[in-house]
Amino acid sequence: MTDPGRLAGPLSMSVANLCRRLQPQVSARTAAGFAEVMRRLSAPLQVAVAGRIKSGKSTLVNALIGRRVAPTDVGECTRLVTRFQYGTVDRIEVVFTSGRKQVLPFAADGTIPADLGGADISEVSHIEAYLTNAVLEDMTVIDTPGLGSLDAASVSRTEELLGAAKQGEGSDELDDTSRNAVAGAEAVLYVVTQGVRADDHQALAAFTAATASREAGPVNAIAVLNKADTIAPESVQGAENDVWKAATILAEKQAALLKPRVADVLPVIGLIAESAESGGFTSADFDALRQMSKLDDPTLETMFVAADIFTSWDCEVPAGTRVRLLERLDLYGIRRAIEAIRAEPEITAGALRRLLLEASGLAAVRARLNVVFAARADGIKAAAALASVTALAHASGDPAERQRVHDAIEVLLAKPEAHQLRLLEALTLVVAGAVDMPEDLAEEVLRVGSNAEVADQLGMPGGSREDLAAHALERAGWWRSFASFGATPAQGRVAHVVHRAYFLIWQQLRENRG
Repeated sequence: MTDPGRLAGPLSMSVANLCRRLQPQVSARTAAGFAEVMRRLSAPLQVAVAGRIKSGKSTLVNALIGRRVAPTDVGECTRLVTRFQYGTVDRIEVVFTSGRKQVLPFAADGTIPADLGGADISEVSHIEAYLTNAVLEDMTVIDTPGLGSLDAASVSRTEELLGAAKQGEGSDELDDTSRNAVAGAEAVLYVVTQGVRADDHQALAAFTAATASREAGPVNAIAVLNKADTIAPESVQGAENDVWKAATILAEKQAALLKPRVADVLPVIGLIAESAESGGFTSADFDALRQMSKLDDPTLETMFVAADIFTSWDCEVPAGTRVRLLERLDLYGIRRAIEAIRAEPEITAGALRRLLLEASGLAAVRARLNVVFAARADGIKAAAALASVTALAHASGDPAERQRVHDAIEVLLAKPEAHQLRLLEALTLVVAGAVDMPEDLAEEVLRVGSNAEVADQLGMPGGSREDLAAHALERAGWWRSFASFGATPAQGRVAHVVHRAYFLIWQQLRENRG
């Protein structure tokens, strides 16, 4: 049964009710697929962390979860898709392609072990990790092996997770076609480093909500520029020799390259975020940094030239201690920490950890995740679920069943809460180039459709309620006129949707007065 308390919102509830009503009217196989759709609707949002191999995906996963549990060194487990979800007891399950499950103990350091304890990796589907971390109550984080890997099987697993794999065929109660119709992530956090490559574009194009042909777009995809501390500021015009400013400028350029497939590209230093957030930064590290802060400037500047010099240079701090600091913070983090200690000699270990966390950029990534994913979870999950329902009906091969499902969906789409689906559809058509719009209007559709906050939708952050309402009503009228005069038929359909979106925003602002 679907847990109404876990549904993301009224639209998800309507889709769940649709599935429940249709179950007695469709084949047993389709009904089983609908049951899985309902289960997914009440589950946390499925967010895949994807990207090229060695882009730092697992490090970022650990930072997001707040626990160093995803293995970052190359091993059997890093070649598999790993789903981190909430559980009342910490445990790891290896899920085989046959459906069999095997419990796997955690490694001594608390991470998923590097090997599978003798299991044949070719027979493994994925790994399920259940953790008590509160962040996973609202979001299941899926770590992927990475694209660009030399291991074709790992790439295949990632592409299947992203929705790029072809649907299979089968005859079980929930056959491969049906299972694929409700599998996959609902949103993606894409990790890039300094250079955006062709396969980054291909991977984002391949990602789908369930297995519909709905491409990843600004509603369900954001990107992060990881390892921001490795960017040479002198190589970025306008950076003024500031590493973080250089990373911000480069992230903005990458956002322009990856748009309209992602809502934004944000700089982050995954290693520092992981160490500060998951307990990797200890009081011993703090003591070592305090000791290093007492070194003279010429010595420190020499050591900061390169990692090998930092660890091998003759100084009072043991080389082993410096190696550990490098593994936790890299040179940029160490420099920032020493600067903070020198600026505030009485700073505590906890305060320094918080400063490092702030310097990592993780807070901005989490905030964007909340805006783009969590706040729009109802629309994202409902859209994915309806795509799955449609795919299940088509897979049945029964024209009457397909028509029955189609009619039920049409009734649902007439409901007021379903307008967000129309808006998502219009947004997808515009960003995919299926409907040609003038650039300024395309940007407006993008803004209205990919933001959760009303002020951001209207492009008026900080605006008063009265000003927002007036602007929403004015733009509603403009888009209605555009739909009637001057728009092509395809543009007109999009314009009517945007008009309705603005009108609903105006209604919402009027109703919430006082």
